[in-house]
Amino acid sequence: MSPSLLRPLKVIFAGTPEFARVALEQIHASGAEIVLVLSQPDRPAGRGMKLQASSVKQYALAHGMAVAQPQGLRLDGKYALDAAGAREAILAADADVMVVAAYGLILPQWLLDAMAAPHTDGRPRLGCLNIHGSLLPRWRGAAPIHRAIEAGDTHTGVTIMQMDVGLDTGDMLLQQALPIAPEDSTASLHGKVAQLGARMVVEALAAGQSLQAVKQPSEGVSYAHKIEKQEAAIHWSADAASICRRVRAFNPFPGASALLNGETIKVWRATPAPLAGAAAPGTVLAVDASGIAVATGEGSLLLQELQRPGGKRLAVADFLRGFAVQAGMQFELSASGVP
Repeated sequence: MSPSLLRPLKVIFAGTPEFARVALEQIHASGAEIVLVLSQPDRPAGRGMKLQASSVKQYALAHGMAVAQPQGLRLDGKYALDAAGAREAILAADADVMVVAAYGLILPQWLLDAMAAPHTDGRPRLGCLNIHGSLLPRWRGAAPIHRAIEAGDTHTGVTIMQMDVGLDTGDMLLQQALPIAPEDSTASLHGKVAQLGARMVVEALAAGQSLQAVKQPSEGVSYAHKIEKQEAAIHWSADAASICRRVRAFNPFPGASALLNGETIKVWRATPAPLAGAAAPGTVLAVDASGIAVATGEGSLLLQELQRPGGKRLAVADFLRGFAVQAGMQFELSASGVP
């Protein structure tokens, strides 16, 4: 798309992680004027737990964009002073549209109303547009990419949505499907969805008022609940295919966990295996350089990439050089904790 297509569109961008940074970069490259960036406050991260700026904030500062990091946006909430400051900055920016991507804060009614109201000279605004990583109404909520893989969906996609006060319930402006490859993890699919969402939101901004808003269907609604660390535990009594999907869905966070000889092992890559038998779930059936075959509630699972606590992710052949695994050993039926 030509950089001139979005000039002189004035955009407020609200987002936090890498998924959102990809969209901010594309909007910026398209020629829009980014008048304000909202991102979550800096968080402690890494071994030293030092405060780190979000991916979006880092990009914004590197390109001279104004940044605000309110802890909340509710004018009557716990962080009312933060919200009041953000409101002042948003109104002063006098933007044509707000684009939201994985921001992490719910937009209150005052903000939706401000971005829906026309400019003082009567020019219309485009409201608040959200880049959502699923084919709505499938997978509303916090973790649509993870849950699509976990559920065994063959496709996901992106919906550009006009935001309202509900949880991903707004009218749809654009939607495009994206196949989920059998080997896709959340890590690999995340990048594909981010790139698609970035292209689509630039298309939506260029189309502006000409886009036709479509209400979401009332059928087919599901919720992608936030991923919790305790979900990492592998339950070997489940079938091999569903365990494999969870391994893919929880890569890179929180990483599927399996307990063997008292040690918690992260499983980063696995595939259903042809070996089967009457062994109890969690029993090691065979070990070689191609993987560790483990009995499940239905079929067996071949573990291909593993990680010990404090160690690196290793292909199974390398992992076995430092951790002896033999046929007949028993994984516990579930694991607790993470490396």
